[in-house]
Amino acid sequence: MRTITVKSINDSSKSYQYVDNGEPMRGGVKDVYFSPDKKYVVALFRDKLDYNQKERLQKITNHYLPQIQNKDAGDYYLNEVYRWPTDVIEHNGLTGIIVPIYNSKFFFKKGYETSDLIQGKEKNGKWFAGAKFRNPQFPLKIAKSELGDWLSYFQVCVNLTRGVKKMHAMGLAHSDLSYNNVLIDPVEKSACMIDLDGLVVPGMFPAEVIGTAEFIAPEVLATKHLDKNDPNRKLPNRLTDLHALPILIYMFLLHRHPLKGGKVHDLDTEMDDLLSMGEKAMFIEHPTDATNRPKLNQISKWDLPWADINKLPYSITGPYLQALFDRVFIDGLHDPMKRPLAEEWEIGLLKTTDLMQKCHNSYCEQKWYVFDNTNTPKCPFCGTSHRGTLPVLDLYYQFQPTVWKPENHRLMVYDNQYLFQWHVNRNIARNEKLTAEQKVPVGYFTFHNNKWVLVNQRLNSLKDLTNDVEIPINTMVELTDGMKLLLSNEDGGRLVLITMANK
Repeated sequence: MRTITVKSINDSSKSYQYVDNGEPMRGGVKDVYFSPDKKYVVALFRDKLDYNQKERLQKITNHYLPQIQNKDAGDYYLNEVYRWPTDVIEHNGLTGIIVPIYNSKFFFKKGYETSDLIQGKEKNGKWFAGAKFRNPQFPLKIAKSELGDWLSYFQVCVNLTRGVKKMHAMGLAHSDLSYNNVLIDPVEKSACMIDLDGLVVPGMFPAEVIGTAEFIAPEVLATKHLDKNDPNRKLPNRLTDLHALPILIYMFLLHRHPLKGGKVHDLDTEMDDLLSMGEKAMFIEHPTDATNRPKLNQISKWDLPWADINKLPYSITGPYLQALFDRVFIDGLHDPMKRPLAEEWEIGLLKTTDLMQKCHNSYCEQKWYVFDNTNTPKCPFCGTSHRGTLPVLDLYYQFQPTVWKPENHRLMVYDNQYLFQWHVNRNIARNEKLTAEQKVPVGYFTFHNNKWVLVNQRLNSLKDLTNDVEIPINTMVELTDGMKLLLSNEDGGRLVLITMANK
């Protein structure tokens, strides 16, 4: 065991240390060593890098890192969403990078339910993307205490969409987005992108790899036989990230792959994989073409019930995400320009969390579900019907004086559900730039004396328009069918129309 000192090539006055015990953690192309204080790792590339590869690393640490640090929400991105390399070093002719250590929440506390084989190992996204590791009968099931509930995975996906959104805004592409390059913790609703040393800078540093098998865009696979310099060859870029990101979202929410269905294109397995993910790729839940639907007699019993698209169709993710999945896996599957942007996924995910209901079955594994827009809602996971009335709040904005238009955004009410400023005013966007003040609830809903009420905590101009009554702070108003509430009379203030479902 020896401690080795290495020098920065970005700033010659800086040096770092790592502990070499002869057994580094081996990644695909790097050997990883811990610093003595375990605050960062030194990841040394096993092979010598060429000038371009070194230049890329310096650009990532020297140019793009300060761009994140000096902008809004820099702390959120660097502490929560990315493990961004902070420096480049050289040692014995090999190049390495300095990367902050992963947060402790990204390591398994228990791991498997019945063994400690993966205890302490990192929570790679792969553990949470498929169905079998959460199947109660599977011998190596992940412990319940590590899995979170269905709502957790929406916030996990929000972090990932924001990570991609920020990269694309800086002119970068990830190029190898997959469950192997993200760490997730459903319990704390966190996700973090790792292995960010291969980012694509268009026109300067092309992709070095074509991606990870299940996440490579069809146009990249369909042209991978062509020479790298052939103008028809498609390499990973921003648009291929916009294919990989929704695959991750689909897999984290539905625990199956959106393109791996029952259709056989070639009896040669390798050729069949190439076609089914490339040139002939097709959405397994295509609404008008059922040829690639998964065949239940070919599905592993460990993958049920998630693999059964009749039991748990993608429509359970709600109207906003269903429309986005259609755009990416039908319209944009072979037409990259039609793929939704990362920010559209972020908005769709957040609006969907406003449609969530708590399941009334305390034993339900998922605990939450998206309101299905019917008068008799029930949990798709366990079949439990909603008990009692259910207020549905449709948001409206002022288009002109006295003209209010629907926002295509609604808020479902459950006991102790909060109302926030981003619901009250359309000029406040629910994104990573929210201030601490904007994150404080302005009111809450509760079921009180057999009535649904909204308790006003901080709204100065809350008004019941139906009965023409002001609702002062620290008072409450009963929610009734057909009622109109003005949440705020400020510029951008919204009105809600209340409908009572399940009467």
